[in-house]
Amino acid sequence: MSVTLFSRICREHHIDDGEVLPLLPDQVLLHDALGTPVCLQLEAVGVTSIKPLLAIYCDHNTLQVGYRNDDDHVYLYGMAKRLGAYFFRPGEGICHQTHLERFSKPGDILLGADSHTPTCGGAGMLSIGVGGLTVVGALAGEPYRIPRPSVLGIKLVGKLSEWVTAKDVALHLLKTVSVKGGVGKIFEFYGPGVETLSVNERATICNMGAEAGATASIFPSDLRTLEFLRAFGREADWRPLAADDGAVYDEDLLIDLAAIEPLIACPSSPDNVRSVQEIEGLPLDQVCIGSCTNASYADIAIAAAVWKGRRIPDSLDVSVAAGTRMTLAQLMKDGYISPLVDAGARVLEACCGPCNAAGMSPGSGKTTLRTFNRNFKGRSGTLDAQVYLCSPQTAAVSALTGRITDPRTFGAAPALSVPSQFSYTWRQNTPVADPSFPVEKGPNIKPMPIGSPVPDALTLPVKLLAGDNITTDHILPGGAEMLALRSNVPDSVPYVFERIDPEFGKKANTLPKSWCVIGGENYGQGSSREHAVMVPLYIGMKAVIAVSFARIYRRNLINFGILPLTFADPSERGNIALDDELCIEHIHDALHSGTLLVRNVTRNTSFAVECRLTADEYDLLLSGGVLKRLAANIASAS
Repeated sequence: MSVTLFSRICREHHIDDGEVLPLLPDQVLLHDALGTPVCLQLEAVGVTSIKPLLAIYCDHNTLQVGYRNDDDHVYLYGMAKRLGAYFFRPGEGICHQTHLERFSKPGDILLGADSHTPTCGGAGMLSIGVGGLTVVGALAGEPYRIPRPSVLGIKLVGKLSEWVTAKDVALHLLKTVSVKGGVGKIFEFYGPGVETLSVNERATICNMGAEAGATASIFPSDLRTLEFLRAFGREADWRPLAADDGAVYDEDLLIDLAAIEPLIACPSSPDNVRSVQEIEGLPLDQVCIGSCTNASYADIAIAAAVWKGRRIPDSLDVSVAAGTRMTLAQLMKDGYISPLVDAGARVLEACCGPCNAAGMSPGSGKTTLRTFNRNFKGRSGTLDAQVYLCSPQTAAVSALTGRITDPRTFGAAPALSVPSQFSYTWRQNTPVADPSFPVEKGPNIKPMPIGSPVPDALTLPVKLLAGDNITTDHILPGGAEMLALRSNVPDSVPYVFERIDPEFGKKANTLPKSWCVIGGENYGQGSSREHAVMVPLYIGMKAVIAVSFARIYRRNLINFGILPLTFADPSERGNIALDDELCIEHIHDALHSGTLLVRNVTRNTSFAVECRLTADEYDLLLSGGVLKRLAANIASAS
């Protein structure tokens, strides 16, 4: 029987195509926004050795304002030495781009504590973004068990026209399927159009699959993959890998690359996509090129080529950031940095930076054009900013005019040649674990909250009413100030839910011991940050009742022993008011059937909710989450 690429990788890892897939990763990545909690949790349960390759990147918290960021970096360095992990200091690069260059390997399974981990699917890896507690279990040797995703086979035909890019393909896909259209799915690309795309272009498409909620996106490994790996001295990691001819997919989608035009995502959702031509002429205040989506050599070089000998308007604030130190070094060697500086752009270090509001936040009410992956309200660090997403080509041409501009009006696209060999030499050797290495914990490093077993009955006042497509930024924002508190849950409390209810965090000390949130569709989309669960848990959240959940957020709830409940009848959501008291009884038995009855004591009504769980998820909820169960298993084994 012909098999998909996803099924082939699973079979190679001795994972049968059952209803639940136990994934044991070959590799794991962490960054400094989530890595500190993960390492603290590893310590809390007594994990002293790890199974897969681990790479820890300092890419989010690089501003180092005050002592907090450096506290995290010093702690992570010590833990990397202790565990035998690769450690990348601030400025070495964005985790996804650096991992693609350094460690991507066709056929391997990668788990990452970041939603954009699927980026490495551009090199033929099965790469999945998860919450930090899932990574803790994986590092300790516990499989990540997920319901088998359906596989959407996306056939690419044709070839991109001049000035049209992989970012436009990603935006076209988002426009087609929406920000929730990939939930529970693998996006698997195949067809004759695949070979026309470089690995970095494929990685851009896989990166943006996360915005559709996809579990993973993956391309085959072919001669273009070999070309990419050879450029970084890693041709030994290459092997051909693809779906069988005639493989049958659960769903099918055809994309003609030749029919795509320059596209742009309008405020404030990545799937609010229109053609650039439709909104051409809109004045801009800021342009930012970079992020894990578009910071490859070609992405930066095209801006330099467009701007060479030209000047950006003085009224425009423009930044450029390469994705990795290796990319930056090669761009410097090849003469692509001087045109950026001469044009008037600000050249930033190789880091996430403006994408997560760690710098370059636009002024109030300003319009910013970015090559990033998210434009949720407030994501830029400015609540009323108007954020548009586009390709580096569209951004570069628009920066010259000071207005959103179709790049095709520029004339012929500058010719670029990506090096066949990158000359930068990494300083690192293969790490060796040193369990006795001293680990420093500064005053910003606080213990992480641990969940508790779900009781058989709960009385839950409703303390927050939320709408549709609530992101983790709504629940706990990003930005330089909040990034510095990722290892400090108690100090994060004042910021919780501030983008839904600015006063919520200030009322935290008046909340009851247990309470719940009522949400709409796709609750918890966006970043994998488990702080969006940890901080509410710390102040008493025991359940979220929503119309539907984003995949990672739902699993993060379960990982901490919090009930993820969905309305059997979504219209019941409108019958619940703030401070209504909800009562749920006989929870343990009801979870077996998947349907629970909720009594609204305040209104003397009842309604049904659903909680469809795998056996593993049921065990996690009744154990109190990953940490409780893992600690018990380790204690039992010893």
